[in-house]
Amino acid sequence: MKTAQEWKEWYSMPEFREKNTYQGNDLGVCCAEDKTTFLLWSPCATNVTLHLYREGEGGSAYQKLPMQREDGGVWAYRTEEEMHGVYYEYELLIDGETVYSADPYAKACGVNGKRSMAVNLKRTNPKGWEQDKSPAYAQENVIYELHVKEFSWDERGGFPEEYRGKYKAFLCENTTLDRDGVHKTGCGYLRELGVTHIQLMPTYDYGSVDEAGDETEFNWGYDPVNYNVPEGSYATDARKGEVRIREMKEMVQSLHRQGLRVIMDVVYNHTYSLDSWLQRTAPWYYYRTWEDGRVSDGSACGNDVASERPMCAKYILDSVLYWAEEYHIDGFRFDLMGLLDVELMNRIQRELDMRYGRGEKLLYGEPWAAVGSAVEHGTKTALKENVHLLDARIGIFCDNTRNAVKGSVFDVDKVGFVNGAKGLEKAILDSVQAWCGPDGFGAKAPSQILTYVSAHDNQTLWDKIVDTVPDERIWMRVNRMAAAVYMTCQGNLFLLSGEEFARTKGGMDNSYNAPIAINRLDWGRTWENRTLVEYYRGLIALRKKLPGLCDKSEDAWKRVHGTWVKEQAVGFLLDNTQHCEDRKKHADTAWEELCVVYNARPEELVVQVPEGDWQVLVDAQNSFWWDTSLEHSKKVVMVSGKVHVEAVSVLVLGRRRGSAEQ
Repeated sequence: MKTAQEWKEWYSMPEFREKNTYQGNDLGVCCAEDKTTFLLWSPCATNVTLHLYREGEGGSAYQKLPMQREDGGVWAYRTEEEMHGVYYEYELLIDGETVYSADPYAKACGVNGKRSMAVNLKRTNPKGWEQDKSPAYAQENVIYELHVKEFSWDERGGFPEEYRGKYKAFLCENTTLDRDGVHKTGCGYLRELGVTHIQLMPTYDYGSVDEAGDETEFNWGYDPVNYNVPEGSYATDARKGEVRIREMKEMVQSLHRQGLRVIMDVVYNHTYSLDSWLQRTAPWYYYRTWEDGRVSDGSACGNDVASERPMCAKYILDSVLYWAEEYHIDGFRFDLMGLLDVELMNRIQRELDMRYGRGEKLLYGEPWAAVGSAVEHGTKTALKENVHLLDARIGIFCDNTRNAVKGSVFDVDKVGFVNGAKGLEKAILDSVQAWCGPDGFGAKAPSQILTYVSAHDNQTLWDKIVDTVPDERIWMRVNRMAAAVYMTCQGNLFLLSGEEFARTKGGMDNSYNAPIAINRLDWGRTWENRTLVEYYRGLIALRKKLPGLCDKSEDAWKRVHGTWVKEQAVGFLLDNTQHCEDRKKHADTAWEELCVVYNARPEELVVQVPEGDWQVLVDAQNSFWWDTSLEHSKKVVMVSGKVHVEAVSVLVLGRRRGSAEQ
């Protein structure tokens, strides 16, 4: 068979692009009551045969059907029969060699994804699916990163045993700790916490877990096999192709009913193996290689997908649109987005806006790659340095803020502002403005910034604190401060599941395939560390009442003024008035201006606040001072003049309407 470079030369010819760029939106299998069509894009094949099977694994094909070559590099087989539940694969003759492949566009598959399945998707819809709607947008995006298996594996979570680690666990709306009927876990806990979006770590079909193997087997799932099929290990039956589809839809439907939007973590930058269905049906079309034939590995996972090639870009776009349409997904988090090209990312945003309304679907991703990638034609990729080329609503994870607050994720001993570092005061102020000011890195607006301090990668926030703060008596104080700092910065809020109850992985910084006992959410910690959970809950609830922080417009950073810095201390004022463009999203605010002080010093700090009476909203211990309906916050606490800010803490003050300086 031809070498990678020989294939690349052919694919790059204008004649190839003209004859083999398919414009239709029906690749894969379309199955209905009165017909089924099989369409495969394989321009390099000289013959293709469709093999049909009765089961998702094993056995011989009961029928072999010749496919016909059509325009655009497509091979087709059409029948008036509904072939729902029939499994299939393709036999291709490419460059004189016989190749067997599942369908790159498969919508259903057998166990472990090795054989595709034709599916009438209407048959997989749960009751009421046609009426399913996404919840209305809240005042702020509060994104909570979850892994399907981690969410419900802990016995103490109160989930039915048969649903633990499964999609079905998200249908359990009222679980409690040890089934005591009092202390909420699961979705009820998340609703009470104030989460608005659930970001699910990979739920497409991935290859690093045996779907028919040990239930305790675990992996994060960044190993794509079938991009358009749900992962089978989260289903109650991985051997029946339609079950995983129905149960994932049920999960989304349940989350929507409970007021939670659903974001899907997608990995279009690489595949689990270079020996993928994409590679088997179009050798070297979908992958980047260097001029000497070496496989590009900017993902550090063995290969890089060539998103800049027209049919590869179409594949990714079609996949995103499929999940949004068929599964009602509300947003997409792109793994290693820095390996995908800017043009494609902007195109995806435009298509989603056109179909669902401007800004209805969230898009964001990691603006980095492991190392350089063999991008063709000088294509610009969605790295942080190119954020200015992205649509203003395509977000990026802001490692600048993360590192400024808690320190390096690569060097465990390197600390940040809250755990002892000096000289980071300016970086903290830039974080407050979502790096959109004149000293930022080019972000157009806070809408482009995900403000966060922990995610599934690297240590949990709690483990970082434990490893860098010698005095265990202040660990909780440091955690509260970290949360209060990033939740009073502009941008979209993002947190790792369990961060709010001091989630620990025993210091492990890369638990991608560690035992589920290490990765699972320990629901007992929600009660053991309930004061920390309550502190997070107060910060999130207050955040939703502060338009000065929720503002995502291009000029939002200008609301920040009156800034000052001292060693290990930062302060600023924030215009919290309601701007006209915000009125549809925010209720009127009680405080027209905020005064915020971050004191990372090991001793108390005395600061002079601007003239007027200021209401205490948040201090070192209580994030609910603003809510006088609560027992512990019944009294409105007012301060003026010189105020005392406790060591390692954040103080948030609000000036009420009519209380401006004389």
